[in-house]
Amino acid sequence: MVILAAGEGKRMKSRLPKVLQPLAGRPLLAHVIDTAHRLSPQRILVVHGHGGEQVRAAFPEERVSWVLQERQLGTGHAAQQAVPRVPDDDTVLVLYGDVPLLGAEPLDRLVRMGAAGELGLLTMVPEDPAGYGRIVRDASGRVARSVEQKDATPEELAIRECNTGVLAAPARRLKGWLAQLRNDNAQGEYYLTDVIGLAVSQGVVVNPVSLADPIEALGVNDKVQLARLESVCRRRAVQALMTAGVTVVDPARIDVRGSVMHGQDVFVDINVVFEGRVKLGSGVRIGPGCVIRDSEVGDDTELFPYCVLDGAVIGAAARIGPFSRVRPTTELGPGVHVGNFVEVKNSTLGRDSKANHLSYVGDAQVGARVNVGAGTIIANYDGANKHRTVIHDDAHTGSNSVLVAPITVGEGATIAAGSTVVHEVPAGKLTIARARQSTLQSWQRPVKKPK
Repeated sequence: MVILAAGEGKRMKSRLPKVLQPLAGRPLLAHVIDTAHRLSPQRILVVHGHGGEQVRAAFPEERVSWVLQERQLGTGHAAQQAVPRVPDDDTVLVLYGDVPLLGAEPLDRLVRMGAAGELGLLTMVPEDPAGYGRIVRDASGRVARSVEQKDATPEELAIRECNTGVLAAPARRLKGWLAQLRNDNAQGEYYLTDVIGLAVSQGVVVNPVSLADPIEALGVNDKVQLARLESVCRRRAVQALMTAGVTVVDPARIDVRGSVMHGQDVFVDINVVFEGRVKLGSGVRIGPGCVIRDSEVGDDTELFPYCVLDGAVIGAAARIGPFSRVRPTTELGPGVHVGNFVEVKNSTLGRDSKANHLSYVGDAQVGARVNVGAGTIIANYDGANKHRTVIHDDAHTGSNSVLVAPITVGEGATIAAGSTVVHEVPAGKLTIARARQSTLQSWQRPVKKPK
């Protein structure tokens, strides 16, 4: 299998190579490689060129072989770089790194045609054929050749059937056709699609497979087309969620940029974004404006509006938000409450613990039934290193407390409001660490000097 991914993508007007532009939270090329793997090929060759090192670096563990196209002289030239690595007895399927929505079923049909000695060709009839090569058929309706739009006559431009460029053929024959390509055309390039006419001239059957939904073969050349495919991905993902039983308030106002596993009776309000791998338990309710990335949410937990979960694990029957941020490597136990403008990072909160208002909990191990008072800050950073805080079960911190890590708060301890605690807090005791209040009787407020 060969994936052509060497294009620069000038119309993207981006420093990022075209095949790395994000679609549904992943690079365009990642979608194509995933489809390729579903066909279980013996090898996947990815032809890269513009931004090649950047493209390769984006897939450090991917099971593909990379082929460099030093000069971008057309799709036929790109294929020429890859086919020497393919044994003559193999079948070659050619895909494109900027055509991300193709399903495996029509591609599998093409491969079977190539294995039978034919040239399998993927075609479509789009609403607007502008920009696509046209499929020219002979008087008996057989495919005769493909002509690029810039080289087509007015009569050929009136043809609605278009060539997607995706094809499959016996490797030995494809190598021969590629060796015969010429660049005497409007763009001075070697077109892969010219192999169609060469196959016909040699009496090889060109067997077209027409896509039922042309949207699957749409490529991405600019940000407008990228946004169009993003809407397709979003619609597909949301339809799958709703079909599986998830209640989505407005399918047009939810983004799924990854995978979402879920239980029963999940409710998702408007403007929610899912990224990466997300797992939602049964009975989960998600309020408006939440962003959930690479996180797990337990049964019957509710996320109130405008929460951000990133790399977190939330237990059952928890209450999060509104306006809470739960950062990576955080684990919140069952029944935990994390409320308004509370940030938790790299910490654990045990069963039924609460941090309901305006607090920061960082690098902390918090036990069960702990109450983190409003405005409590765990000062975990000394300017160079992070330090750990341990708060044992049933401890309470008063409002506007500061716990300077590393520190341990004993079981059942209480810290008085306004305290700045720098030493261990004994279990079961009240600890006060604040300046004594005093009033200066002779003090007067300064006044402005007259001008």
